[in-house]
Amino acid sequence: MSEGTGIEAAIKRLQVALDTLEAASERRLESEQRDAGLSEQVHVLTSDRAQLAAELDSVAARARRLETANRDIAQRLDAAIEAVRSVIAAHQS
Repeated sequence: MSEGTGIEAAIKRLQVALDTLEAASERRLESEQRDAGLSEQVHVLTSDRAQLAAELDSVAARARRLETANRDIAQRLDAAIEAVRSVIAAHQS
């Protein structure tokens, strides 16, 4: 093998190695960009989840207040109905 042929072969191997390195670097960059995009999506979803949880807590608290008010009104109506029945019964007697 002549010295020129050996150098040419080494240059070709070096070029192949550089091409391989460049391709690996591009794949790594693309992977990091995808990871960054996924991280942003996770952040947005986490934020949405926190907001929805707060809204759910608020709605659940309102539902409890409405249930309490409903029971109170039902008791008052029962008492009013009994009072009307008592008046009617006393008046019929």
